[in-house]
Amino acid sequence: MLINMNQMLSVAKKNHFAVGAYNVSNAELLKASVEQCEADNAPGIIAVHPTELAYAKDDFFAYVLQRIRNSNVPFVLHLDHGDTIENVERAIHDGFSSVMIDGSLEDWDQNVAVTKETVTICHRVGVSVEGELGTIGQTGNHIKEHLQNGIYTQPDDAKKFVEETGVDTLAVGIGTAHGIYPSDVTPKIRIDILKEILSVVDVPLVLHGGSSNPDDQIAEAVKTGIAKVNISSDYKHAFFVQARKVLAEDDGWDPNNLFPTAIEAAKEVVHHKNKLFDSVDKADLYNDMKPWRAELI
Repeated sequence: MLINMNQMLSVAKKNHFAVGAYNVSNAELLKASVEQCEADNAPGIIAVHPTELAYAKDDFFAYVLQRIRNSNVPFVLHLDHGDTIENVERAIHDGFSSVMIDGSLEDWDQNVAVTKETVTICHRVGVSVEGELGTIGQTGNHIKEHLQNGIYTQPDDAKKFVEETGVDTLAVGIGTAHGIYPSDVTPKIRIDILKEILSVVDVPLVLHGGSSNPDDQIAEAVKTGIAKVNISSDYKHAFFVQARKVLAEDDGWDPNNLFPTAIEAAKEVVHHKNKLFDSVDKADLYNDMKPWRAELI
């Protein structure tokens, strides 16, 4: 069943669990995330970065929509880190039920302006909008600097941003970064900042950079009030480690020989994340919900 993010996270927020958002760019990653969520009876979010959308092409997402609309568990099809209005419009055209517009690297006025414009466009057709405030870094050479000097989301700014833009959900900077952390780096999620934001903001909050963080920190963030956690690197890493192993041991070339165990490796990570987010067996909470269709509202 396809729903939008408002529908998805209103239930998660009310029932104190989080929904995993799994980035996909091909049929194998889609298979891993969707089939495991179905096996877990867990709601799921299929997230697509603009670079993934450009790679997979629009027609692929016609298949994605067919697959998740026919599922017994609820899914959102979500544009992840959209950075232009053109990306947002492309996602709407392709049938996405939710988009993110990321103006977090812009100054305040520009972030508010592009987010507000996105909300105006999307709400006309019932598409949910996620904004971002604060910085969520990239792992790599500058990760230590980011974790030390990253811009945390200020609670008063979060309140003002939500009021001025009308976003449905908000991604907050509380100490995470995208990707796999180096072995000598231990991230620290600022639960104190999260609690302060939750005290002044009513919309569901999103944790980006959910991969490679200690499980206890993620679990605490979810228990505190995070309603959506983005996962990309962790389950893709498991997929490609196994794919490399198969290629090293077998000179075959058929996808049906190469990918099955890689998909299973990715599924193990998705299952672990669903348990960590306490979303296993939560799909039944959506049984009375009507599927989403884009329409003028």
